[in-house]
Amino acid sequence: MIPVGGFAGQAVAVLGLGRSGLAAARGLREGGAQPLVWDDRPEARSGAEAEGFALRDLSRDGAFDDVARLILSPGIPHLYPAPHPAVAAAQAAGVPVDNDVGLFFAALGSGDWDRFDMPPRVVAITGSNGKSTTSALLHHVLTESGRPAQLAGNIGRGVLDLDPPGEAEVIVLELSSYQTELARALTPDVAVFTNLTPDHLDRHGGMGGYFAAKRRLFAEGGPDRAVVGVDEPEGRFLAGQLAEAPGDDRVIRVSVETRLAGPGWTVFARKGFLAEWRKGRQVASIDLRGVRGLPGAHNHQNACAAYAAARALGLGPRPIEAAFHSFAGLPHRSQVVAEAGGVLFVNDSKATNAASAARALAAFPRIRWICGGLEKEGGLETLAPHLPHVVRAYVIGREAQGFALKLPGIEAEVCTTMARAVARAVEDAQPGETVLLAPAAASFDQYDSFERRGEDFTAEVRARLARG
Repeated sequence: MIPVGGFAGQAVAVLGLGRSGLAAARGLREGGAQPLVWDDRPEARSGAEAEGFALRDLSRDGAFDDVARLILSPGIPHLYPAPHPAVAAAQAAGVPVDNDVGLFFAALGSGDWDRFDMPPRVVAITGSNGKSTTSALLHHVLTESGRPAQLAGNIGRGVLDLDPPGEAEVIVLELSSYQTELARALTPDVAVFTNLTPDHLDRHGGMGGYFAAKRRLFAEGGPDRAVVGVDEPEGRFLAGQLAEAPGDDRVIRVSVETRLAGPGWTVFARKGFLAEWRKGRQVASIDLRGVRGLPGAHNHQNACAAYAAARALGLGPRPIEAAFHSFAGLPHRSQVVAEAGGVLFVNDSKATNAASAARALAAFPRIRWICGGLEKEGGLETLAPHLPHVVRAYVIGREAQGFALKLPGIEAEVCTTMARAVARAVEDAQPGETVLLAPAAASFDQYDSFERRGEDFTAEVRARLARG
C-alpha cells in the first residue's frame, strides 16, 4: 500500500467503494487522514464498515462542511451527462475533487528519492484501444528483462494498492479517460497514447472532451518522454504540440499505417515488421509475424507502443524481442482459446466498439464472426473495409435482428444466444478459417461484463469441441 500524505488529521470523503475507492480509503487512513466513505450500494457500504471505515451519506445537507477533499471513483460522473448528487454538493461547497490516480502521483512526488541510485519510474498508458495489452506487454518485457516492475490502474490492482517502489523499479499504469480527466496530479516519466476512436462520448460531452481527457496525461505534468500513436489526427496534433522541433527525440511517434520518416525518433510496423528509426537511420527491427500472442495490425500497434516505451526506459531491442515471443496475450483480447481441425477459435470480447472490432477483423483472412450486443456511439461504419474478411456473421444479443441489418453485403444469421452462435459457427467452419468473437458492442444486454461474455464463448467452444 502507498500511504497518502498531506491530509493528516483531516476528513477526506471517498465516493465509490470498488477496487480503487477502497484502496484510496486505505491509503488515506495509512497517511493519517480520516476517510468518510460512501457508496450507493448497501453491500459496498457494509464491506467498508467491516474494515472500520466511517460511513457518511455524501448527498445529505452539510455532508461536506468539514471535508478537505472528495476522492471520486472512476465510474462516477462529475460533469457529463450530469454530476452525481454528491459531486454536485462538493462542488457547491467549494471542496476540491480528485481521484486515486491524483493521490498516487502526489504521494510519489513527495517521496525521498535521494536514497536511490536509480529512482523508480512511472509509465502511464492511455488511449481508446490497446492500452491494456500495451500495459501488460510492457510489464512482461520489463520483468522478463530482469527489471522490477508493478502493473496497476485500469488493469490489475488499484494504484494505491501498489507496494512502495524500490530501486530502479518501474510502475506501469493503464489509465482510462475516466481516470485522466479528474486527477489533480499527473506526472509520469513516460506517457503513452495508443490511439483515439469514439467511445464514452456521453461521459465527455463529445469527441473534443474525450480527447481533452486523454491529453491531460501529457499536458499536466510534462513527461520526460512521450510515445504517441499518430495514425489519427488527434495523435498527430498531440505529437506536434509536444515536440519543440522535427528532431525532438523526447517524442517517439508510432504508426501501423505509415512508414514514418524524418529526423525524429519513430517506431512503426509494416507488413508484420517493426522498425525503429532515429536521426534518419534504422537502428533495429523485429519480425512480429511469428509472435502468436500479438496477432494482427492492432496488436502490432500495441507492440510498437510497448517497444518504444521500453526503449525510452533504456532496454535493448533484443531483450524486448525475446520477451515479445513469450507473451501469452491477455484474456478476451485476441486470445486464442482453441484450435481444432485447422480452425482457430479467438476470443476478443473486449472489442466492445466498432473500431476495436474492425482491428480484430483485419487480423484474420477468413472469419466466422460472432458479433452483437448493445451498440455504442459512432455506429458500425468503420467495420465496412474489413467485412470482406467475413465468411458469415452469427449475431447475438437481444437486438440481434436490428444489428444484423446494419451489416450490409455479408451473410448474417440471427442466433441471439452465444450457445447457438458457437454451435452454428463450429458446424460451418472450414480448415483455414477463424471463429472470432469480436462483438463490436457492449455486453450489458446479456452479460454483466465483457469478461463474462468471453468466458461464455470460451466455455461453449470447448464444450462443443469436446463433443466432437
